[in-house]
Amino acid sequence: MALSGIQIYKLLPGGERPPHPKANCKECGFPTCLAFAMKLAAKQAELSACSYVSDESKEKLSAAATPPIRLAKVSSNGHEVAAGNETVMFRHEKTFFHRPGLFLRVKDTDDLEAIKAAVSSADAYMVNYVGMELTLDGFAVEAAFGDATAFGAAISAVREVSDRPLVLMSADPALMEAGLEAAEGMTPLLHSANAENWEAMAQLAIKHEAPLAVCADSLDGLADLTQKIKAAGVENMVLDPCLGTMAGALSTLTQLRRLALKKNFRPLGYPIIAFPGEWCEDAEAAAVLAIAKYAGFIVLDRFSPASIYALLVFRQNIYTNPQEPIQVTPGLYEINKPGPDDPVMVTTNFSITYFSVSNEIEGSGNKGWLLVADAEGMSVLTAWAAGKFDAERIAKTVKITGIEDKISHRSLILPGHVAVLSGELEEELPGWEIKVGPREAVNLPQYLKMAV
Repeated sequence: MALSGIQIYKLLPGGERPPHPKANCKECGFPTCLAFAMKLAAKQAELSACSYVSDESKEKLSAAATPPIRLAKVSSNGHEVAAGNETVMFRHEKTFFHRPGLFLRVKDTDDLEAIKAAVSSADAYMVNYVGMELTLDGFAVEAAFGDATAFGAAISAVREVSDRPLVLMSADPALMEAGLEAAEGMTPLLHSANAENWEAMAQLAIKHEAPLAVCADSLDGLADLTQKIKAAGVENMVLDPCLGTMAGALSTLTQLRRLALKKNFRPLGYPIIAFPGEWCEDAEAAAVLAIAKYAGFIVLDRFSPASIYALLVFRQNIYTNPQEPIQVTPGLYEINKPGPDDPVMVTTNFSITYFSVSNEIEGSGNKGWLLVADAEGMSVLTAWAAGKFDAERIAKTVKITGIEDKISHRSLILPGHVAVLSGELEEELPGWEIKVGPREAVNLPQYLKMAV
């Protein structure tokens, strides 16, 4: 039976009576033992993070507190991609925590300058989506040539133009050793161990403290291999179920998630790596399936701004907390370097609302001051209906932002959907003229041109 956070806390140093000398030591990465206990209860932390749990408590907590899907990380020069520690099948149940890493594959059979050009272009790509900078996460380098020198040279070429994490791809332990030498200083994902090479690959993973992808064409084969590799001393693994078709991918990815979460089947409780370009000709559609259906590392075979934009935005939408709206920081925002005579507008701190308004003003070339009120991340109408966007809050935003000291007029433009607030706002802001703007952001440029 799962233990509650409080039950777990009582078995940790902070919950002992009297408290352990190392209670609330923060060495686990959390501010208190209680905070750590809550993460353990949610299966978002590992008991091994605490060095002071008694052996008796470890025995009681080990099964209850271990995440059903182990966390695996790859890193390089400050960049990190983590997958695993998920606790639900569907995001509306709670949320998904670790969004899948998107990697672009290059092969050592390609010309080194062509590799650099492709990697440089993909590495530089960034899209700003409701205030978040979305990028590709890393690169996969495949030893397709079969030569250690060529493999090392390809990895070095990638590293010359990018410092993002890598997936090293070879089933030959000797080639993988050469690849790891070229990737010194990084923590790459090693792909892959199979029934023939797993012992040598496991030793490489241990030596270089790197996660190891395990490849088999059946769930039974995967489970058998992970148990052997774990017994050899490798804890951090990633599953490659060798998916061949879209239908097979959907079925297998779902089965793996169910076995890990619903059956708590530890041999398959690891993140998954997927190669959607191998499932069908429509690689982008296959990548969407991989994002939605639980892949933790996704290796793409081609890059284009149009396709990667769609994948990045889709991934971001899936891996946001459905119980928490996306918000921007309340305050005063300047658009196109406004002066003291330029208009002042107000909106809420719901990200999509804010960016809809600011983008319309900025794109039209208009200048303006945008007051963003704290409406707890709700849109204008929703916040008004919930009592989170009213005259009092708007007036408070005017005062705390100091906008009065930056402008020569006393005029404020309300969103058209809340025109009903204009009278109350005039009472809250004596001496101010309250104007009613359009209902939709798309009409703001024309409104500003005609009315201001």
